[in-house]
Amino acid sequence: MKIELAESYGFCFGVKRAIEIAEKNKNSSTYGALIHNSKEIARLEKDFKVGLTDDHKSFKAGETAVVRTHGIPKNELKELKDNEVNVVDATCPYVRKPQKICQKMSEEGYDIIIFGDEAHPEIKGVKSYAQYGARVVTSADELKDMKFKERIALVAQTTRRVEDYMEIANYLIPRHKEVRVFNTICNATFENQEAVRKISSQADIMIIIGGKNSSNTKQLFSISNDDCQDSYHIEDENDIDYAWFKDKNFCGISAGASTPDWIIQNVINAIQENVK
Repeated sequence: MKIELAESYGFCFGVKRAIEIAEKNKNSSTYGALIHNSKEIARLEKDFKVGLTDDHKSFKAGETAVVRTHGIPKNELKELKDNEVNVVDATCPYVRKPQKICQKMSEEGYDIIIFGDEAHPEIKGVKSYAQYGARVVTSADELKDMKFKERIALVAQTTRRVEDYMEIANYLIPRHKEVRVFNTICNATFENQEAVRKISSQADIMIIIGGKNSSNTKQLFSISNDDCQDSYHIEDENDIDYAWFKDKNFCGISAGASTPDWIIQNVINAIQENVK
């Protein structure tokens, strides 16, 4: 069995930065899951006593709250600071970019459209920075029945597929007087997507490693599945079904931006030991 890693995969800059911040703040708690990988979160709790809470109101004055990589709503950040909580902001700089754009363009009178998943914590945070509200869509079809002002500002969730974002931009541009399109898809997302597209066109089985609730991992799996129908999204080596590898010769591997190297290596080791 030939096993090959995609040219670009795994931990991105923002996740590496957030992990380092959490490790430097022992005996603290993150507000929300720091990253979308339960195994890495469990490691932080075990080795660095970094807990997790989903209620920002539970933090007391003087306690340390580490803000998740995806960011949090503007009003919740203000509440934490007003309550004299020690806020350590691990929001990814690539996520701060659409936050700032939404605030600025909303203040300037633009209608804000966000391409992404409204239920995702990143989008909840980004949307909160649009002073006069924003509309969140997942496809161009959703725009057909919406009414907008003459001026529109468009941003994307950092982990979305570029081609899907362009479909929305291409729908809006000929229909409105002014459309400002901001490239808020992060470089690491783009590079990982291009790399998985390349390797999945060659492999006869693809393993995509990452949290089941990780948006960027889901996107990698979707791209992989376009070219390789035998693509599988797993969280770690315990999810592998070795029957998948019957009559397969070339296994390609990629991993989401929240997947640590130690999990990736465990998966590679398990395949090498169990597939001949």
